[in-house]
Amino acid sequence: MTQSAQTNMVNMYQEELHSEAETPLAVRTVGRKATITKEELFQAALNLIGPQKSISSLSLREVAREAGIAPNSFYRHFKDIDELAIELIDRAGGVLRQILHEARLQASRQSSIIRSSVEVFIQQLDADEGNLSLLLREGYTGSHSYKNAVERQLNYFQQELREDLIVLERLNQSKLAHPDIVARGITQLVFNMGAKVIDLPTEQRKEVAEQTMIMIRMILEGARHLDEAQIR
Repeated sequence: MTQSAQTNMVNMYQEELHSEAETPLAVRTVGRKATITKEELFQAALNLIGPQKSISSLSLREVAREAGIAPNSFYRHFKDIDELAIELIDRAGGVLRQILHEARLQASRQSSIIRSSVEVFIQQLDADEGNLSLLLREGYTGSHSYKNAVERQLNYFQQELREDLIVLERLNQSKLAHPDIVARGITQLVFNMGAKVIDLPTEQRKEVAEQTMIMIRMILEGARHLDEAQIR
């Protein structure tokens, strides 16, 4: 090869390198999503807390990493982890209320309504979504703001149960005294039962559930035959 040809090859190679240096490389962050939805952030938080961990123990970076986004993308939906937690509690309560409401509607007799409601409640303790365990945990061990959020959901449970009880009693041509207090008592009883059995084996759960059903029937029967004059 002549010296002239060698010089030309060197010049071409240098031009190639220069051209590559000027061309910007496309930078891609491996594993991160370009967009994220609230639902995906909720699911990421649920994945991290599991059945035992409190939301208060989570950091924003943990949730962002689990969701596969940059931390800054979190702020498109929530101002901080507390806002996510409270909305997650509200979401869990809404989903669970709908499940229990449908269970009451599908049951045809008074006894089956009580049984189906309690059994569905127990089933939700182990549901993959973790809605009930979230409410129970944050209601008893969460921060003040989380407990308030859970209490708000329990009030919704009571209101909806009260409405359903009034309708069901009317269908059975009977009436409850103080249906609001009855609904509150049943709601507190069932949620306390849930907190008690959440860590128990299946057989012990069934035993506690059967006792709870008897207590609910006693509350309902007492409310049907309550003499207003005797409690004043």
